[in-house]
Amino acid sequence: MPDLTPPPTPPGPIRLRAHAHTALRPAAAARITGGFWAARRHINASVSIPQGPERLEQAGNLANLRAAAEGSGTFSGDYPFQDSDVHKWLEAASWQLADDSGKPADDSGDDDPGDDGPAADVARLVSLVSAAQDPDGYLQTYYQVARPGRRWSELDWGHELYCAGHLIQAAVAHHRTTGRRELLDVAIRFATYIDSVFGPGEKDDGICGHPEIETALVELYRETGERRFLDLAGHFTHRRGHGLLAGNADRPDPGPAYWQDHLPVREAPTVTGHAVRQLYLLAGAADLAMETGDASLREALERLWHAMTAEKTYVTGGVGARHEGEAFGEPFELPPDRAYAETCAAIASVQWSWRMALLTGETRYSDLIERTLYNGFLSGVSLDGDRWLYVNPLQVRDDHEPLPGDGTARRTPWFRCACCPPNMMRLLASLPHYVASGDTEGLQLHQYAPGGYATDGAGAGAVTVETDYPWKGRVTVTVDAAPADRDWTLSLRIPSWCAEFTVTAPDRQDRTETDPGWLRIRRRWLPGERVVLDLALDVRLREPDPRVDAVRGCLAVERGPLVYCLESVDQEAGLRLDDVTLAPTARTVAENRPDLLGGITVVTAVGRLRSQGRETRLTAVPYYAWANREDGAMRVWIPVS
Repeated sequence: MPDLTPPPTPPGPIRLRAHAHTALRPAAAARITGGFWAARRHINASVSIPQGPERLEQAGNLANLRAAAEGSGTFSGDYPFQDSDVHKWLEAASWQLADDSGKPADDSGDDDPGDDGPAADVARLVSLVSAAQDPDGYLQTYYQVARPGRRWSELDWGHELYCAGHLIQAAVAHHRTTGRRELLDVAIRFATYIDSVFGPGEKDDGICGHPEIETALVELYRETGERRFLDLAGHFTHRRGHGLLAGNADRPDPGPAYWQDHLPVREAPTVTGHAVRQLYLLAGAADLAMETGDASLREALERLWHAMTAEKTYVTGGVGARHEGEAFGEPFELPPDRAYAETCAAIASVQWSWRMALLTGETRYSDLIERTLYNGFLSGVSLDGDRWLYVNPLQVRDDHEPLPGDGTARRTPWFRCACCPPNMMRLLASLPHYVASGDTEGLQLHQYAPGGYATDGAGAGAVTVETDYPWKGRVTVTVDAAPADRDWTLSLRIPSWCAEFTVTAPDRQDRTETDPGWLRIRRRWLPGERVVLDLALDVRLREPDPRVDAVRGCLAVERGPLVYCLESVDQEAGLRLDDVTLAPTARTVAENRPDLLGGITVVTAVGRLRSQGRETRLTAVPYYAWANREDGAMRVWIPVS
């Protein structure tokens, strides 16, 4: 009997309870060891995360915590939710510590974090957060320092419960990866206090203007087993949509749809309003459906996800068409040059879709995760890990006039509203946990990244993945462990963009089935047996939905999971991208360029200049890599000649 014990990695952001009503469960162990995502995660671990505390110090976030702890001082920053950036950074650093060490620390609390480095920064910030907490459990420095006596009086814009949600998620990550309880105890005290104020049957009937606490409370229930936290998450979710939010004297009411308070989740026909708020709410609702088995909630989530992907999602996976309100637009309102497509919205989309993939077992959710990760998410951070995009447009014109503030299309070291950088850090740090899952029959690979992945329980097994994806389509999977006494199923996702694939399996009797989106190989495996999947990475010229007026009559270049764009720096001197056209029958060539943008595959084609009527050679680069050289024009959608 082979050893089915998975490698020693802690649970990730989702740890389902034993009775969860899901088709799949997150992998018991997951580690990315090489390839595309290992390179991006290395930059995150060596550059982005280490610079976090200094950026938070410069922005005043840490000074606010010290002021709350000392009971004196002034509040720094322009927003009441400054604390959430600290919490997101703590979550990111905690996931990264586990990835660096290979195993969680013990639960004794005796581990010495040392004098410097990320572990020391985590320990220092955990102590600072703990010291800032009030004796009754309350913790939000804006209302402790700037507006004492006003707690819970501005639920629409105050973000108190939103900050509590990010604190809880940081605490869960810290406990899972280090075994230490300091931050978890802070979160439990705060959640207990919140339950005493807003819980079912309590006198205050209120919800937060920015959803986030719902998904966090479910995870706190999973971590502690305390049912009251699950009930509180359900209470907040079900009270939304009843007109409880209405703005205040400082900021006007943007309308109930802005914060999804116009209709209950079960009745909403589509996603609307502030994109990040909407998707955090739906991620929490999916967590509830997983733990409670609520069929009507699941049905609503499937309907809303379909409406989003069919009518309100950019080709990059980005969401949020409007700068005004950082909001979804109307169906098929997807302008490329005015796209907001906030980085945080891409992250929220990944979080919601992963929960839906586990809930249903369907590959369409992982298809969207892949599209979003490689394009609309990864574009949010520079290749050197030091500069960021808050918004992710699909076109920047030749005579572009940058917007002032965070909404600029030029990369920025930090933001006045710095929600996106630490949010990116935490997703990249926890990314291995979005790759694989398991069920009673075996293991499923949703994304393709070199590494080791293992499942436990009835379908316990382990695999090693080798691949140069997304540059090459070959994926080699070695089965390291599987039950010796019965059949076991290895399931490989066939991406929705893939028109052709081949698979080579061991030359013994097995059952290979194609489920919608899945290639399933069921057999009695021997350790060391391999499966080789070859996905055809042909260049595709994609046409938009004709109902998207802004890009009707255009083409987008795609190869594998990557969306491509033209940048002026790669074209002939003096060429204006507004002048470029491309024929639907144009011959395209994919060329490996290890010297360019950290090593990429470019796509070249012959286009035509409208103003001159002559041909020109066009070079397209992956969208995620744009804005890493000189400032200039960029476009994803190219008019048809």
